[in-house]
Amino acid sequence: MANIKLLEQLCALRGISGDEEAVRDFIVEQITPYAERITIDAMGNIIAEKKGAKPAKTKLMLNAHMDEVGLIVTHIDDDGYLKFAAVGGIDKRVLCGRSVIIGNGVHGVIGAKPIHLLHSEERGKAVPINDMYLDIGASSREEAEKAVHLGDSVCFHSLFDTQNGMIRSRALDDRAGCAILIDMIQSELPYDMTFVFCVQEEVGTRGSRTAAYQVQPQAAIVVETTTAADIAGVPSEKHVCSLGKGAVISFMDRGTIYDRAYYDLALDTAREEQLPYQIKQAVAGGNDAGAIHATRDGVRTIAVSLACRYLHSAVGQIAQDDFHSAEKLIMKLAARIAGSEQV
Repeated sequence: MANIKLLEQLCALRGISGDEEAVRDFIVEQITPYAERITIDAMGNIIAEKKGAKPAKTKLMLNAHMDEVGLIVTHIDDDGYLKFAAVGGIDKRVLCGRSVIIGNGVHGVIGAKPIHLLHSEERGKAVPINDMYLDIGASSREEAEKAVHLGDSVCFHSLFDTQNGMIRSRALDDRAGCAILIDMIQSELPYDMTFVFCVQEEVGTRGSRTAAYQVQPQAAIVVETTTAADIAGVPSEKHVCSLGKGAVISFMDRGTIYDRAYYDLALDTAREEQLPYQIKQAVAGGNDAGAIHATRDGVRTIAVSLACRYLHSAVGQIAQDDFHSAEKLIMKLAARIAGSEQV
C-alpha cells in the first residue's frame, strides 16, 4: 500500500525544476538497498534498475518527476525587496500573501500593492507577476544580499494534512508519483523493471527526454498527477477527473496520443482487479510521456495519474483512496506489460 509517511517526507523537501538535489538525495537513500544499479545522469535524473523474479519480456520504464513548480529570484531592489520569475506553470492568481522559503531557508512573503491603493480597473484582476515582490524583512539591498542571491530557488511554505480522507500539500505533483515508484522498488517484483525519477518536467519534460534516450525502453508507464476540476461552479462535463474515483487513465493529451493497446490493457486490468478507475475527460495538459514516447525509434507509452485539485498552486489535494488504489493498478499493469512479448 502506498506509504503516506513517505509522501509527507518527499513533500517536505524543496526541489523546483533545476534544483532537485535534496529530493534526489532522499530518493537515492530510500532505494539503494533495493535496486541492483542506480545511475545519476548529467541532467540529474535517477535511473534505477530493479531485479524481479523473472527477466522481462518487454523492457519497461516507469517514470515520475522529482521537480515542482516554484519561483526564482531575478532582482534585488534598493529597498531590499526581491523580484522573481515563475519556474513552471504557476497559477499566478494564488500568489499574493503566500509564505515562501527562499534559498537556504530564508522565509518571506509574496507581496503586491495593497488593495486599497488599487485603481478601479485593477480590482478583481490577477496581479501580474511583474508587479509582485518577495518581502524577507530586509531594509536595503545590502541587507538582503547577505541572506539571498540572484538565482535562488523559491518554494511555497505549506502544510501536509490528511484530514477527511484527503492529502493536502505542496509538491504532490509529482512527489505522489515518486512515492509510488519508491514503494514499488522496495517491493518484490515479478519482472525486471527500470525506474526513472526525472528532473525539469515542469519546464518542458527535459529530464525524461534524456533518460528515455539512455534507458532505451520498449514501453513506459508515466506516473503523474493531473488536474481535477470537480469543484463548485464547474459543470460536470468539464470536471476532467474527480477525487475519490480512482486512478486516472488518459487516451490523449496535448503532448501524447497514448498507445491504444496499453490504454485498453489499463482499463481491462482495473476491471479484472476490481480497482476503481476513471478516464480523463479532456484532451488537456501534458507530462513526461510527450518526450518519452517520441524518443529514438519510439516507446509505447501509457499514463496513470492521480486526480489533484489546485494543481500548480501552494497546496494541492488528492484522495488517500486514489493514492493507494492507483499504486495497485500500476503494479498490476507493469507486471502485465513487462511479462508480455511486444506485438
